[in-house]
Amino acid sequence: MVTDYYLPTLGGVQTVIKAHREALEQAGHEVTVFAPLAEPSTDARVVRLPTARGFAPDGYPFTWTPTAAATALRDGLRTRGIEIVHVHTEMFAALAGFEAARALGIPIVQTMHGRIDVYTRSVLPLPSVTTALLAAMHRRRLSHDRSRIDSTAAYARTRMARRMWRLMVSQANHADQVIVPSAHFAAKLVAQGVQTPLTVLSNGLESSVLERVGTPPPRIVAPDEPLRVVWCGRLSPEKRPQVFVDALRQSPGVHADMFGDGVARRAVADAAAELPSGRLTVHGGVPQSQVLDGMRRAHVLVSTSLDFDNQPMVILEAIASGLPVIVADPDLAEMLPDGGGIVTATPDAAGVADALRRLRDDPTAVRSLSMAAISHREQIAQDTHRQALIDVYRAALSNVS
Repeated sequence: MVTDYYLPTLGGVQTVIKAHREALEQAGHEVTVFAPLAEPSTDARVVRLPTARGFAPDGYPFTWTPTAAATALRDGLRTRGIEIVHVHTEMFAALAGFEAARALGIPIVQTMHGRIDVYTRSVLPLPSVTTALLAAMHRRRLSHDRSRIDSTAAYARTRMARRMWRLMVSQANHADQVIVPSAHFAAKLVAQGVQTPLTVLSNGLESSVLERVGTPPPRIVAPDEPLRVVWCGRLSPEKRPQVFVDALRQSPGVHADMFGDGVARRAVADAAAELPSGRLTVHGGVPQSQVLDGMRRAHVLVSTSLDFDNQPMVILEAIASGLPVIVADPDLAEMLPDGGGIVTATPDAAGVADALRRLRDDPTAVRSLSMAAISHREQIAQDTHRQALIDVYRAALSNVS
């Protein structure tokens, strides 16, 4: 596995890789993770790639230089007898993975985890400039001639967006197989010119997480008890955390916990301070175990992301915990269990607040939604999807044999 983001930093990509690794190792496969790290790892199966000093955009260690990373990867892949390279990101660790794998004749699987066009616009400083630099550096190491971007698509109308879509599509087309966790993102990638064989394959939770959660009881809101809500994600504009705070302001009788950190942390904390005491607690970045503990105490999870997320791992964690899920993005409806979630009527704070108030006023709906989530737990186990992942690896190996 090659990635620009890994533990102990927090995020969906890191959680997916952790789940893949555990499921594959339980089946007898050897998995090595190559990634930039803030400090050396004590795990022999986690190899630190060359990492920039004093530069960590959005708090993540940054692979640098690409040439040094490619050299380290070639040595690591050769020494460890790696048979397939699975790339999970699009930055310089990923590019090094492509370069090293191609030099050694090793097939490449690329998972497209998310919309870097939205992420870079929201997080990078001076995005019109920095995305141009990023795209140029990416293009120097991996040609962008394998892309045809449809600028009529609503999400690709700006030059900056097309730049990032060209990067994503080109990288996917340089792989031997592509995995996409959701049908809605897969459809966009195909529409924008991805021609590599593509498999829609859901993410899943590793058995150790499911064991920690246990079998949850259906959620019950007791009389005169506030509806307890959890929000979890990067505190960054693309996740729209302030929409959640605004919705909470419109929903008396609802108390919430927010887990996560990011560039919008101060703005969210300031907004939270304006609410009555006890209505909202902002916990910051915490380990997955603490998020699961927070879910255990909650009645419902809310996702306010819109036109960005692919398949948020936090929603899978919520389903495993027996939590009903409210989403503002209709695209995310495909991952909700039948009868186990709600798509807001409108994606704004008013729509989220309306959904919260309806659940606050109807405890029987909370219980019903929770029971549907619990019945769906088996479908979100990584073990359920392990064989399909191995089948993709076999297809990639057959392409180069």
